[in-house]
Amino acid sequence: MAKTLKIKKKVKKTKKAEIKKVTKKIAKPIKKSKEISKAPIRISKTYIPKETEKYMSDKHKVYFRMKLQAWRKELVTANNEALYNGSMDDNSISADIVDQASSYTDKNVEMKAINRQIKLISEIDKALLRIKDDTYGYCLDTAEPIGLKRLMARPVAKYTIAAQEKHEKNEKVHADD
Repeated sequence: MAKTLKIKKKVKKTKKAEIKKVTKKIAKPIKKSKEISKAPIRISKTYIPKETEKYMSDKHKVYFRMKLQAWRKELVTANNEALYNGSMDDNSISADIVDQASSYTDKNVEMKAINRQIKLISEIDKALLRIKDDTYGYCLDTAEPIGLKRLMARPVAKYTIAAQEKHEKNEKVHADD
């Protein structure tokens, strides 16, 4: 009986040693893959990017992505409400010519505002794509940082202030031609 106990102990020891070797081999690639796939970065709702942090760090990108998505959602909701409420007024046609002209002008102004908001939604979508491409926050002309203050004021900004002024001058020159 003593011989069978010794054999069982040896078998148990060798199995444990093999399992440790196998887990070490498997564990190393898992650790490497964790380094590659980053966990999503979470920021508080009160977080504001600071100049002291690295420019366009992951926190900055998350902050601006959240800000742009919230702004986009707000604009889409406002446009849907305006279009829905604006179409309700079509049924009330007045016999008075002045009232008709006033209604037409109001609708025209409202549609221009909606068109402007649709263009802004397009700009927001482009900015969100730039965040994905890691080009957000850098000037499209000079590749210099746009700056946090400018991005906070205008999150869809594509150019530095100097480059934006240059573009506006070029537009003015070409508009005069």
